[in-house]
Amino acid sequence: MTIDELDARLIALLAAEPRLGVLECSRRLGVARGTVQARLDRLVAREVITGFGPDVSPVALGYDVTAFITLEIRQVAGHEPVSEGLARIPEVLEAHTITGGGDLLCRVVARTNADLQRVIDRIVDVKGVLRTSSVIALDTPVPYRVLPLVADVPRHGPRST
Repeated sequence: MTIDELDARLIALLAAEPRLGVLECSRRLGVARGTVQARLDRLVAREVITGFGPDVSPVALGYDVTAFITLEIRQVAGHEPVSEGLARIPEVLEAHTITGGGDLLCRVVARTNADLQRVIDRIVDVKGVLRTSSVIALDTPVPYRVLPLVADVPRHGPRST
């Protein structure tokens, strides 16, 4: 499962201008409309492209604080019950199971530092969470991105397994 140069160009175009239609993409890429549609369908089916929704800024919604919280959980019930509890907290943007000193790593947002305490209290209230450790992000010098990976795959091929 790899992408080629045309796939990479299509993904980059849609990342830059997500509201473009298939016809305009085909015009800009210099390929047939059917080719673009087939490529999009294949990329979605293979879950290379996982969504077309708008990117939303938490800061624009009033959530000025971003923090990363490491959770230690009770291992008896596993990660699933804790993950379900975390999913009910709107300020938890994502959670990952991890190796190391903790069990889960969450990226959360809050309106203020004081509001972050409220979010942490909600996380600690989730059944199975034993303790948390948090760090506040001061800046985001490299925001979440995948386009460098997209551009790299056609040059270097897919990862070896």
